Amino acid sequence: MSSSQIFVGIGLIFALAVGCQIVAARFGLPAIILLLPAGFAAGALTNSVKPDQIFGAAFSPMVSLSVAIILFDGGLDLVTEKLKGDDRRVVRRLRGLGIPITWLGGAVFAWLLLGLSGKTAIMLGAILIVSGPTVVTPLLSAARPGSRLTTILGYEGTTVDPIGAIIAVVVFHAIQASDAHSALHGVLGFVGRVGIGVIGGAIGVAVLWLLLRVLKLRGVLAIEAILATVVVVAALCDALSDDTGLIAAITMGIVLANLRGVDVPDDRRMLKTVVQLTIGLLFISISATVTPASVRNLIWPTLALVACLVLLVRPIVTVLSTMDTNLSRHERIFIGWMDPRGIVAASTASTFSAPLIALGLVGADKLLPATFLVIVGTVALYGLAAAPLAKRLGLNEPEPASNPAGGST
Repeated sequence: MSSSQIFVGIGLIFALAVGCQIVAARFGLPAIILLLPAGFAAGALTNSVKPDQIFGAAFSPMVSLSVAIILFDGGLDLVTEKLKGDDRRVVRRLRGLGIPITWLGGAVFAWLLLGLSGKTAIMLGAILIVSGPTVVTPLLSAARPGSRLTTILGYEGTTVDPIGAIIAVVVFHAIQASDAHSALHGVLGFVGRVGIGVIGGAIGVAVLWLLLRVLKLRGVLAIEAILATVVVVAALCDALSDDTGLIAAITMGIVLANLRGVDVPDDRRMLKTVVQLTIGLLFISISATVTPASVRNLIWPTLALVACLVLLVRPIVTVLSTMDTNLSRHERIFIGWMDPRGIVAASTASTFSAPLIALGLVGADKLLPATFLVIVGTVALYGLAAAPLAKRLGLNEPEPASNPAGGST
């Protein structure tokens, strides 16, 4: 690409990222509903919005570090005092039961509907485990189903994200190894990667404790120090092992939010601004890498996959996760209707699609476009129906007196 095309491409990416959020805020929509088709259209209709060509080999690492910042911010909202009794049990089950059931269901239906090989279907199933704060938080903000459901679903989405990404990394390396010991190596690899992430997160928390507690940084300087620490720790972890930076980031966010004696800056608007802009840039950039030709023959099969995930897999997970708890029937229905896929699924598919195609796996070329369509389908379905459903179920809380523009990313 020429320097002129690169300048135009970067400018358009920023313009679309912010413009979609302005329009969405104006009409009370989750911005992701506009970001995905806008990025896809820009990539298809212009020769400039080609982020993989603009940034080259740096594109995937930039995406990973950007997601780490988003997960760190999501972790700051996960105060453990808000999660007690049956709510804690439900979250544990949504992870402990939901991850394997969603993985299995996604893999089986992808294999049946998309014509993937077994290995490719297992990889896609792993990618579709994740949800995340980039989509769950704005949809819950629009639906306002009450603090209890917001806490449960927020915990699930934010903590499942890095776990799903690590599982996808392990599956990828197992596919590469393809030997008799790959299962054992996969288990050990998963434990090892989680360990790297947790240790990295602990080091990051120690650094932040020093900066915020001992040096007492405040204001803009505190936000700069926090962002720098998250990026440095996540980058070093990822340098040791792929996607462990996500574990480190979410660990730092959760621990910092619950650590006594360390005050996260009260004014998080600056951090939120960075996160919101980052989300817009990521969705525009990743969706721009999906070509019309790659999705043309996948639309109907993938819509069928979305239907299976929404109408069968998620309800099964919800029934098993909420069994013998004091959640009301209406609360269970809403949990069963909230499992959108987001930026981590897209970034993971973007990372592993090309290497799996190079390995010659059947259907590997369908990984990224299928993931893109699942994200579009689930976000559109849940995004448009969440608020009316919450209202119909009597869960909808009154809208806050002040709702700043841009809060619907």
